[in-house]
Amino acid sequence: QVQLVESGGGLVQPGGSLRLSCVASGSISNIYVMAWYRQAPGRQRELVATLPSVGMSNYKDSVKGRFTISRDNAKNTFYLQMNSLKPEDTAVYYCNAEVRTYDYTSRPYWGQGTQVTVSS
Repeated sequence: QVQLVESGGGLVQPGGSLRLSCVASGSISNIYVMAWYRQAPGRQRELVATLPSVGMSNYKDSVKGRFTISRDNAKNTFYLQMNSLKPEDTAVYYCNAEVRTYDYTSRPYWGQGTQVTVSS
């Protein structure tokens, strides 16, 4: 019904940058909150950044000033620009969106995840 597909992960050296993208497709009437989560090996999935359709973005403290979440509503796409990457940012990154479909139901959807590895 709704699919989220991420791209943009990879291997980068400490201090480098990556931009993750998440494209939503399907029977989408509206996308409310868009968010990025991450999960490192042996750790719980954690919220990294959120961006509502109206309002301000919010970030996990450890990424403030380094990561920026943005969205292109016309393309049903949102992004996570990651700068000054650190080894502790290494994780699988997942996009998440609260989507209303044309049958007037709303629920969260998840992407499949994309690996980000920060290492020299």
